[in-house]
This record gives sequence, C-alpha cells and structure tokens, in this order.
Amino acid sequence: MESLLTWWNVTELRAFVNRTGTAFLIFVAFWAAASILQAVVRRVNSHVVETNDLFDLLGRVAKLALIVFGLVTALGTAGLNVSALVAGLGLTGFALGFAFRDVLSNLLAGVLILLYRPFVRGDRISVTGLEGTVTHIDLRYTNLENDGNLMLIPNANLFTNPITVFRRAS
Repeated sequence: MESLLTWWNVTELRAFVNRTGTAFLIFVAFWAAASILQAVVRRVNSHVVETNDLFDLLGRVAKLALIVFGLVTALGTAGLNVSALVAGLGLTGFALGFAFRDVLSNLLAGVLILLYRPFVRGDRISVTGLEGTVTHIDLRYTNLENDGNLMLIPNANLFTNPITVFRRAS
C-alpha cells in the first residue's frame, strides 16, 4: 500500500510540474506576442506623424490587455479556477469605469478628436465662449493659447459642444 501511495504522489508531482511549466510557457508566449504587437503599433506610428498620441495609447492598451489575457489563460492551465478572477476583473473594471467616468469620457473624446481631427494644431477655434489657437492636443485636454494665456479645455467639452474652427491660411 505504501508503494502505491508513493507512486501516486510522484505522478501528481509530475502532473503539477507539467501544468506549471506549460502555464509559464503560455504566459511567456503571450508576453512576447504583446511586445511584438506593441512594436508593430510603434512602427505604424512612425509612419503616421499626426496621430502620435493615439497610436501610443493603442499600443499600451493592446499590450496590457494581451498580458492580462495571457495571465488568466496561464492560471487556468495551471489548474486554478479562474472564473472568480474573471468575474472580479469585470466588476473591478465596472467600478473603476463608474468612478472615473469623467476621466474616461475625456480620454475617449481625446481619442475620437485625434482620430477624426476636426481641428489640428495651429487652427484657431472657439468653444463655449473660449477662443484661442490650438497648441497641443492631448488625450485629456486640448491646449489653447490666446494673448499669451494658456487654456486647458477638457476634450469632453470639445466633443459635446459646438466648435467654430477658423483655419489658418496655408
């Protein structure tokens, strides 16, 4: 009976080592794929000058999402029950989204402004009574300069309010 128990423990240990090794290899593969994906996005970014911030954001988000997906996959392969972890990630994402809704609305508006480009740097714009020349478009704010004063306009305001664009003469 004792030899059977020892054989069973060795078999379980081998199975555990195999699962753990496979999980580690899966995570490393996802990490490498995420790094390659970010490098591809950076290469595309080097060919598109005007949407610099947008591609940088997309590269970071894609890398993070792929790493988290790889971690969950690796933990599931190692034999852990990941259903509670996935549910917890979903609830955490919902809670953070609700808590940071203003920040996220500015971020998404910034992405859409950089994507659709209703105005570019150097254009003179007017929105909600504020007027100035666009000096920088960030993911959260758009910088306007007027008479030496710098104004930071949240992108959500630019996206939801009417804008008058006075294009500069080229």
